[in-house]
Amino acid sequence: MKKSTLYPDEWIRSTNRIDFEALYREGYRGLIFDIDNTLVPHGAPADERAIYLFQKLRKIGFQICLLSNNRKARVEPFQKQVGPVQAIWMANKPFLKGYRQAMELLGTDSSNTVFIGDQIFTDVWGASRLGIHTILVGQIAPREEIQIVLKRLLEKPVLNSYKRSPFYKDHARHELPKASKDSGSASGIADAGGHVAGRPDSSSPVSDNTYASGTSSGGNNNGSTGSGARSSGSHGS
Repeated sequence: MKKSTLYPDEWIRSTNRIDFEALYREGYRGLIFDIDNTLVPHGAPADERAIYLFQKLRKIGFQICLLSNNRKARVEPFQKQVGPVQAIWMANKPFLKGYRQAMELLGTDSSNTVFIGDQIFTDVWGASRLGIHTILVGQIAPREEIQIVLKRLLEKPVLNSYKRSPFYKDHARHELPKASKDSGSASGIADAGGHVAGRPDSSSPVSDNTYASGTSSGGNNNGSTGSGARSSGSHGS
């Protein structure tokens, strides 16, 4: 039985619950991230958790690229806050060009790249069609633009079908246990009260992060690599 390209390879409650060290041990070297409702609430700047996460991922050894359909004015400031990382804005997901460009910037291919995002049709579908390992995470904030709300309604039958499929049994194999250091306050990542680690229990993913407002400036990024893309490097503004 062939897995649908609409099904994620994994479905984990939050980005901060992914066992990235395990992914690295398995040979993955490139990470492609959506931004809004994957790393922070829609339109929010990078908070301490996001900044810490990217510091940790670089220390592990990952190459990282932000892949967003949003404009430069949204993506570039976020990139500077969490950098140094690669970034592509106006990516036109789920069209394949942006995913390919991200892997080119990272120096990886579909066999050693992971894509992390919160939407089926915008994020997972494009990456899956290229054979990239996909991790669907729960949306951080419930308030979204109307077009995204409508897509969420279309996602529900897909996710219900996924839960009934044989592919669902391994959906959380890279999820950290709740007691792990990396899901607690020691890492700057907090779990919301009442949520239990383990398998999602509804037809849509649930994020178990609490997000407080906060801004930070970190990393210097520069060097345009073409329209809609920005690479990491040493740079002034």
